[in-house]
Amino acid sequence: MARGKTSFICQNCGSVYARWQGRCDACGEWNTIVEESSTGGIGGGPQRTKRKGKPAALLPLAGESEEAPRIVTGIDEFDRATGGGIVRGSALLVGGDPGIGKSTLLMQVSAALARRKQSVIYVSGEEAVAQVRLRAQRLGAGDTGVMLMAETNVEDILATLDTGRRPDLLVVDSIQTLWTDMAESAPGTVTQVRSSVQAVIRYAKASGAAVILVGHVTKEGQIAGPRVVEHMVDGVLYFEGEAGHHFRILRTVKNRFGPTDEIGVFEMSDIGLREVQNPSELFLGERNSSAPGAAVFAGIEGTRPVLVEIQALVAPTSLGTPRRAVVGWDSARLAMVLAVLEAHCGIRLGQHDVYLNVAGGFRIVEPAADLAVAAALVSSLSGLALPSDSVYFGEISLSGGIRAVAHGGQRLKEAAKLGFRRAVLPAAGLDLPKDMDVAAQAVEALPALVASIAGSAA
Repeated sequence: MARGKTSFICQNCGSVYARWQGRCDACGEWNTIVEESSTGGIGGGPQRTKRKGKPAALLPLAGESEEAPRIVTGIDEFDRATGGGIVRGSALLVGGDPGIGKSTLLMQVSAALARRKQSVIYVSGEEAVAQVRLRAQRLGAGDTGVMLMAETNVEDILATLDTGRRPDLLVVDSIQTLWTDMAESAPGTVTQVRSSVQAVIRYAKASGAAVILVGHVTKEGQIAGPRVVEHMVDGVLYFEGEAGHHFRILRTVKNRFGPTDEIGVFEMSDIGLREVQNPSELFLGERNSSAPGAAVFAGIEGTRPVLVEIQALVAPTSLGTPRRAVVGWDSARLAMVLAVLEAHCGIRLGQHDVYLNVAGGFRIVEPAADLAVAAALVSSLSGLALPSDSVYFGEISLSGGIRAVAHGGQRLKEAAKLGFRRAVLPAAGLDLPKDMDVAAQAVEALPALVASIAGSAA
């Protein structure tokens, strides 16, 4: 009897090899290549069976377009992150660290939709029905019409869905526990995850039911499994949060039906997640305005302005190599700001340790925080506290200039709403509103900022 053809597949990135090797050439990971049969994976399936193709419909690009029909959950922060609600027939992938609250969030979303007379089915592959019911009772969702299913086989799940009315929302927790009869490998492998997700997405597109998939994350914070899954779904959301803080952030990194980089902010409590309508007040709630080394950054997350405090500590060191510790920001960008301060402003930090922290555990990704970071560093080194009613934003170039950033008006409006009266910002490229209650201090180069901070002590 002829032996079945096998392939060697990387469980981290999905690359296929003809023979086993210790290190994946594509992603560089060690001991992630596993032998899998081709009967249900790559090289098998439709490619092994010849069928006659059917002509597909060709439609012109020009024509009327309709707004995608959405299911509004009523949870404003979740609807904001998804672009206004869940699109019918779409597939969303939600990832996050273990214990961060993914199942809690999706149970509250399911209960909110059930209260709006929507049909919701919650498929749990990791917990029994009794465990899911206990969580629902703790969250006050035990009296809703959410239907539960504890199953991991994809064929059994789809067969159960076909026996009743099409659900408006299907939640699958999680994709790493699913397995299909079409693949012979173990659950959680690349072939099983890809095949199972394909079957669920095919059901969503054919029936019009919205699907939310839960994915585990790796040590690096990426969703585990083949990256092709993120390309298959319509939206990818990360549920983030620090263990020592009580707030959680739902961040959109991909959305075919709405903006990306949008965030929804929640606060974890003993009865579940609570929406935070004004995140700036949360991140600035415990600010010490008289301490040196603290600057308020007016940032933009998606379409929402968010004010956060950036804290810096510059201390002399006795070590040969000074330390550079960063929490919530890019360490490479901190090194660039330190180099510009030394090259163009004459600030020597080679004999000092530098610690930078974004208060509240928030994570900043936009370069507009350069100016606030530089102000906090200079304030800590000089021991001079920055004005408590000032906000900072602007991008620093390698020449020491301050480059303009987008959405300056929205940043200033949010600052004025929270009681800030001054803003240090780039001198060029800003279209500011006329009726602004914030006094704008425009700076063209980084030495001007350093001089203004030093002059405030005179």
